[in-house]
Order: sequence, then C-alpha cells, then structure tokens
Amino acid sequence: MAATAALPSIDTGLVLGAISTSVLVVGADGGIRYVNGAAEQLFACGSAFMCGHRITDFLPADSTILALVGQAQGSVNSVAEHGVQLDTPRTGHRTVTVQVSPVVEQPGTVVICLHEQSLALKIGAQLTSRNAARSVTAMASILAHEVKNPLSGIRGAAQLLEQNAGEDDRVLTRLICDEADRIVALVDRMEAFSDNPNVERQAVNIHRVLEHVRRIAEAGFGRNVRFIESYDPSLPSVLGDRDQLVQIFLNLIKNACEAVPEKGGEIILSTGYQHGVRLALPGSETRRHLPLVVSIQDNGSGIPEDLRPNLFDAFVTTKTSGTGLGLALVAKIVGDHGGVIEFDSVPRRTIFRVMLPMVQDGEVK
Repeated sequence: MAATAALPSIDTGLVLGAISTSVLVVGADGGIRYVNGAAEQLFACGSAFMCGHRITDFLPADSTILALVGQAQGSVNSVAEHGVQLDTPRTGHRTVTVQVSPVVEQPGTVVICLHEQSLALKIGAQLTSRNAARSVTAMASILAHEVKNPLSGIRGAAQLLEQNAGEDDRVLTRLICDEADRIVALVDRMEAFSDNPNVERQAVNIHRVLEHVRRIAEAGFGRNVRFIESYDPSLPSVLGDRDQLVQIFLNLIKNACEAVPEKGGEIILSTGYQHGVRLALPGSETRRHLPLVVSIQDNGSGIPEDLRPNLFDAFVTTKTSGTGLGLALVAKIVGDHGGVIEFDSVPRRTIFRVMLPMVQDGEVK
C-alpha cells in the first residue's frame, strides 16, 4: 500500500488574515491578544497597537459585544447575536453579527467574530444605484432629442427679437437665452450617463490621481480647507481609466469641501488594502477582488438621515442650487470600473469609501 504524502503545514495566522470576518482574541483580563487584518480595518488601527490595549478601550461600556464576551467567559458554549449596532468613533455606525466562543483550554479567553451585515446591504444598494443611473441614461437620450432641438429654436427666436427690442424687453430676451442655456447644460450633464461600461482600463497610480485632485481643490473650491493625507505607499496600481477616476474623486472631494465648516474645515484622504470583497466586472462573468480602498473623510455636519437610503440616486441633493447628478454619476463610474462605493456618516465624521480592483499580472502591457 502506497504511503500517503505528508500534507504541508498551514500557518493559522495566514488563514485568519485572509478572511473578511473580523476576528479578535481577548484574554481573561480583557486584554486583546490577537486581531486579524479585517479587524484592523474595522477599527482603523494596527494590531501592534490594539494588542497593547483592552477590548474596553475600543468599545463603549454598554456595548452588546462586551455583554456577550462576559457571557462567553463564564461558559463553555458559544454565544451569538444578529443585528448588533457597532457605533464608535473608529468604526463609524455599522450593523454586525457577533459570535463569541470560549477557548476551553484557556479559561476566560474568548474569540470574537464580527461579520458586517451592512457590507452586503451596501453592495445591494450599489447595484440599485447602477440601475438608477441606467434609467437616467434613457431619460437623457430622450431629452437630448426632444428638448435640445426646440430649445435651439427658442433661443434663436429670442436673439432675433432682441435686435429690435427696447431696453426693458432686452432684459426678458436675455433671460430667455440664459434659461435655455441652463437647460441645455443640464441635459449635457445627463448625457454623461451614457450606458458605456467598456472602460478603457490601464494601470493607474491612485496616489497621483488623488494628488492631482487635491491640487485642483486647493487652487479653487477647497482653498480654505485643511487636507490631511494618509496613504499606503505599497499599494499596487488600480485597473481603471485615469480621467474617470479623477472625475470620481473630484466630485467626492468637492462635496466634502462644501460640507465642512467655513473655519476649521478638514478633509482626510487615505488609501489602504482590504480582504474579502469580490464582484463581477460589468460585461464579464469574471469575479474580481476589490482590495484597494480610497477614503474621503470630512468633518462636516453629516448626511441627513432621510437622504441616506437614496443618496446615489439621480436628483437627490442637499444643495439648494444642486442638480443631484454628481453622486449618481460617481456611482455609475465606480460601477463601470467593477467597484463599490459606500459611506458612513455621523456629525463631524462622514466617510466615503471607494473599493477598486487592482492590476493583475498580464492584464496591461
């Protein structure tokens, strides 16, 4: 009988680091003994720092998670709860499923697993936003044909009338021309939603894109805002279209600049790497890992609660003079790249996160 080949040993740390569920090991004294990569991302903190602190340093005293930890420490059985609200300055507002399991061999030591439910909901909302953008595409095509042509005639007639009009009437003819131009500009913006998911993808250095957008902001609409950069220089290139990526982050940073207070306005631009999120690229059955995360955080008043469920839909805006097309266009471009956009918002801390695919070997020359 042939001898069975010995199986290679597996590093448990590598296995835990590869999963998207946040895992923490807490000792009997409440001290954190281990966190995986997903937990680092969730709490926006490195493992070296977290392992030097107690779990109570990261969760409020009335947290359901702490109650479950206490329950598991006094038992030999696992405890779990769905729909737990996790709301801290580091994590933002999230809904998670919590499972706490005791390590029987080490009394008092428990393993905490946090699975974020909201991520699946946000991905579903992202797909809904893509469909909303497609409906705007159809409407834009109709408007371009049925509205722009008559407007051209109206504007031409107003210009002819202006030639023989008195001073008072010229004010009215000029108003007609200006309003016609404004409607044409709105239709032109909607035509940007053309249903063309065939993005001209190439290797793009996302940090150069962010640097370019920051310079534009500092020279204009963000001249009074303090920008803070927290980049991971080891990140690989993004697979995407540079000009469209500039458009994404220009829209997001402009919105952030308009949301921050006139004095003390602050925007944090950060990049990082994450595990676990995979989506299919538009027009392809291939599922891609979305490991690159770009975050734009501002210290504005936050997004009104009633707007959050439909924030990426067309014509949804908090601005009195806004068209509500900016974030809808951002959602469409991110979707065309096979990415996901999500946000968390509380007063003085709103974060938009864009998850994008990276370039893989052999994809670009």
